[in-house]
Amino acid sequence: MAAPEIKICGISTAAALDAAIAAHADHVGFVFFPPSPRHVTSTLAAQLAERADVHIGKVGLFVDADDRAIAEAVTAAGLDALQLHGAETPGRVAQVKAQFGLPVWKALPVASAADVLRADAYAQAADLVLFDAKTPKGTLPGGMGLVFDWTLLANFRGDTRWGLAGGLNPANVAEAIRATGAPLVDTSSGVESAPGVKDVDKILAFCKAARQP
Repeated sequence: MAAPEIKICGISTAAALDAAIAAHADHVGFVFFPPSPRHVTSTLAAQLAERADVHIGKVGLFVDADDRAIAEAVTAAGLDALQLHGAETPGRVAQVKAQFGLPVWKALPVASAADVLRADAYAQAADLVLFDAKTPKGTLPGGMGLVFDWTLLANFRGDTRWGLAGGLNPANVAEAIRATGAPLVDTSSGVESAPGVKDVDKILAFCKAARQP
């Protein structure tokens, strides 16, 4: 099985960005969602994007954002893909893709087999579906370090490109890949020393573990 693509989400410092590049991650995520401890302004995102240059893919994460907010981030950071992490419908996903001409990833919260089946509704709209752990009501939609039951993905046969998120860290990512065959893995809190504070050593360890044979 080929090694999966790796995304380090919630990058907000030059040190974390440099670590992701040094570890040969495929993508970094910039969070444009003010309630998150990983939120970046357009100004900061532009600075990080300039530093990233062409060395790594830049994914912007949005939660039920309007076109104006997305446009501001796309312009500032030169984003390569858009990740929608809210309650966006398949119609909204298709609209965003048409509006900005960029690949759109749709995060789907998972707690049951029915949640996995929701991916079918996004097959024609999203370029990638990201299965993430469902968080409790009233909390952030991701980045909480929660893991869902990976066996729920055993029967997923959708044609849509997909990835795995939700509580992945250096200690469990290799097991997650073996259990699910995930073609892409995404981590945020799993490589942090505190909420929003990326740990360089954990980033390196995560990428190494994700590529274990």
